Amino acid sequence: MYRLRATILATGLILSGQSPAVANDSAAELSIGGLQFTRSPNVEMRSEDLRISLDRVSVRYEFVNISAAPVTLTVAFPLPDIDLSEGESISFPASDPLNFVDFETRVDGSPIKFNTDQRAFVGDKDVSAALRELKVPLLPLGAQQFRPQDLPAATRTKMASDGLLMPAGSDERGRPLYAPGWVVKTAVYREQTFPPGKPVIVEHSYKPSVGASTDTILRKPLRQDKALAKEFERYRKDYCVSEEFLGELDRMAGTSRNNGAAVQERRISYVLKTGANWAGPIKSFHLAIDKGSRLVSYCPGKLAASAKQGLDVTAADFTPDRDIKLLFVGKF
Repeated sequence: MYRLRATILATGLILSGQSPAVANDSAAELSIGGLQFTRSPNVEMRSEDLRISLDRVSVRYEFVNISAAPVTLTVAFPLPDIDLSEGESISFPASDPLNFVDFETRVDGSPIKFNTDQRAFVGDKDVSAALRELKVPLLPLGAQQFRPQDLPAATRTKMASDGLLMPAGSDERGRPLYAPGWVVKTAVYREQTFPPGKPVIVEHSYKPSVGASTDTILRKPLRQDKALAKEFERYRKDYCVSEEFLGELDRMAGTSRNNGAAVQERRISYVLKTGANWAGPIKSFHLAIDKGSRLVSYCPGKLAASAKQGLDVTAADFTPDRDIKLLFVGKF
């Protein structure tokens, strides 16, 4: 059976390998083919207060309509993309296939309901309609399970040729097994009216998608392994790992090849660049990172002027130029 595990985890959504991204708030419009993110010339983001920890991400925005008339927009918040080819390595903090990160939103202090747009893709092709016609759930989670082996052989063959199913070994009788091969893209959205000149406070919180590894390639014996040199350089580039960070890690982890210190890593991605979709730059931006007792590294981009690998960063008239990828290393 292809079954995604629904488990309440302290670190939220755990995926081995790469971690999907959770995104910044952005103006959007509903059109044929799904949500399209657009710029809003009349609504500016006065402030953004972003707080990231391994257990929860919360963000507080202040928006102001700078025009003379009310503006109504569809405001969307993308949830993490889920690559079902990861199969059993995915665990979710909630069993709701439409809200698998326990997403919550408030406007001016009051909780509000939101709608959900969920679609399945193989590459750039939207395969949602094909899956629904086959009565296959887009995200087989909770009560919505999916057994490829229960499908007629001709259907499995057709789905495999279309990229919907991927080979997944064989059973005890040597018969081929299959697993889903599509990526699920989900966004929550709502209609929001911004009155002229009046601040509107929007707050989101959710359990983050967290990539997890029981070791880290940044430990000295591994990063000095020539066979791992390319992967080590990718880490240095993706997370702007400094010599100071590596020195602290060496003191924490020691030099044992077998990771006797039990050092692990966690990874969080946050899509920040959609914060540039509003009128002008973000007037006041604040980022707070709760690292606990672990080491943390990330690429600050334009935030570098106000902090060097800072855990509490502020910036004025800020236009996001990159997304945030955080690396936590330590004992968990």
